[in-house]
Amino acid sequence: MTETLTDAVPAPPAAEDLDRLTAATDFLDHDHETVRAFVDKALQGVDRATATPVELAVALYYAVRDGIHYEVYGADLSPQGLKASSIITGGKGFCLHKSVLYAAACRSVGIPARLHYSDVRNHLASDRLRSYIGGDVFFHGLATVYLEGRWLQVTPVFNKLLCRLYGMTPLEFDGRSDSLYHPFDAQGRQSMEFLTDHGDFDDVPYEFVMGNMRRKHPKFLDAEGTGTVSGGSLADEAS
Repeated sequence: MTETLTDAVPAPPAAEDLDRLTAATDFLDHDHETVRAFVDKALQGVDRATATPVELAVALYYAVRDGIHYEVYGADLSPQGLKASSIITGGKGFCLHKSVLYAAACRSVGIPARLHYSDVRNHLASDRLRSYIGGDVFFHGLATVYLEGRWLQVTPVFNKLLCRLYGMTPLEFDGRSDSLYHPFDAQGRQSMEFLTDHGDFDDVPYEFVMGNMRRKHPKFLDAEGTGTVSGGSLADEAS
């Protein structure tokens, strides 16, 4: 039977786990000056002394969703390329990258955050991308954040421009309900469905992620196996 992500919402963290879930890690390197600068810019005009965690999480969501360009081609999947600081420097990436950056940004302001992986069927991919992926089932990454006593599933992935080109309404986040996926496009056609839930991780499980990419999408990886094929643009392939 097909699983949905909401069938397996993780339990709230124990008090002793909160420090671990806000700590900087190898990939969620929010102690890096580049990440600190990104967060400072995202929260310009926000009084951090009085802002609630919900308000901070929402501001950071839009900074990642629209401030980092969504691009599947020529993406760096090396350990260095999947660090939050490197994602900011590169200015682009796809779900695996943007979920890392969002989790790191949330941790930087004291919001517990983890990474979550699943397999999804995406009906709106371009023909060229489907040929590389091997169909319409994608290995997918998002973030989970702990706000107001519960975990929320958050997907700050498709920026406004790409949504407009592919006929989707941008996915919003209010900090109180899941921002999970686009079940339908702007014309009411089914666009995405979750198939298999792989669970939460405190940091990027690099070998697990790359093992899934190599096994499920071998043609999508470059010759070195540490990035995706180059020479394309998902925006240009919109029809």
